[in-house]
Amino acid sequence: MQKLTLEEIKKIIPHRDPMLLVDEVLELEPGKRIVTKFYVSPERDIFRGHFPGAPVLPGVYTVECMAQASDILLLTLDRYKGTIPYFIGINNVKFMSKIEPGDTITIHAKLSSEREEKAIATCSAEVYNGDVLAASGEVTLAMR
Repeated sequence: MQKLTLEEIKKIIPHRDPMLLVDEVLELEPGKRIVTKFYVSPERDIFRGHFPGAPVLPGVYTVECMAQASDILLLTLDRYKGTIPYFIGINNVKFMSKIEPGDTITIHAKLSSEREEKAIATCSAEVYNGDVLAASGEVTLAMR
């Protein structure tokens, strides 16, 4: 099982702060499955407006966490190295529990389907806040 540091992650995906939403890769089987970690810093500017007095991580950020875990999973394959992963679809996304400032979430993603000739892949993902399933869904990416 492979692990990656933040610096190693930055060599794989093009995202940077404030939109880099992966701190560490805890487990990686390229092209098969991945587990990532993200600390939801209370210092993130988004919490000033979402929502004052009762801050919560926006659902679109949670979905982006799923997409970035999937990006790493795919971009560690030789055939996609050096490409940019474009987010082209989401399906069956469900939010079950809120994610608050100060939480550390883990994202589990696995390759569900791939059209190699088109460089398009779909990954299913689950986001856990501790032991609680906070969100799940499928993200589709095009590597270009």
